[in-house]
Amino acid sequence: MAVLPGAEPYRHEGGEVGVLLCHGFTGSPQSLRPWAEYLAGHGLTVSLPLLPGHGTRWEDMQVTGWQDWYAEVDRELRALRERCARVFVAGLSMGGALALRLAAKHGDAVSGVIVVNPANKVHGLSAYALPVARHLVRTTKGIASDIAKPGSAELGYDRVPLHCAHSVRTFFRLVDGELPQVTQPLLLLRSPQDHVVPPADSARILSRVSSLDVREVLLEQSYHVATLDHDAERIFEESLAFIGRLAPSVGKEGTTAGG
Repeated sequence: MAVLPGAEPYRHEGGEVGVLLCHGFTGSPQSLRPWAEYLAGHGLTVSLPLLPGHGTRWEDMQVTGWQDWYAEVDRELRALRERCARVFVAGLSMGGALALRLAAKHGDAVSGVIVVNPANKVHGLSAYALPVARHLVRTTKGIASDIAKPGSAELGYDRVPLHCAHSVRTFFRLVDGELPQVTQPLLLLRSPQDHVVPPADSARILSRVSSLDVREVLLEQSYHVATLDHDAERIFEESLAFIGRLAPSVGKEGTTAGG
């Protein structure tokens, strides 16, 4: 199945500092492409993979699960580690959970973590019905494009396969148990007005990680997909500053900027 125009993975060969960006559940690299291009423009090596089953049609997604999505970003991280001296992981929504698990599992191989409106739990009564409902109903309505900015849209599925919703619920519970293993510096950016992920998820993550270097930034003008919203530039600038503080070679002549 052909990848939807705009949903293609993105890679940029930059300098010795690398960043792995993870997109969200039912979304695609399109939601993070401006962020990826901004970081690439400042000399970083950037990887923004397309998660299996995403970026085509929802029918392709329903035969995948969290193990497939995590395996993809795990491979990308290992590839970045081979060519970069320092690697950071970042993600939006479920992509934030993927990034946090990478940090928990890879330890010192990850220099820092950046998450935007990270998801930690499937909320509501529907979550408890998923184990049974997924055998009776194939899909529910989509969650894409929660954006305040007029004219901005997220390229994502208009249906959510319930099998995948059940899988992501399992994944969130797994990651929640692993959060104390996250010790790296953490930058968490969240929108107070988010119609997909409630503030409780960010609060839970902040209370569970073992990171001592933590910064929380509020994105007052944006909804869930803040990377395409009014606060996008804030996210880009804050993340670059965070990376630059921890990897001072960023942007220096002859190093990350490539000379």
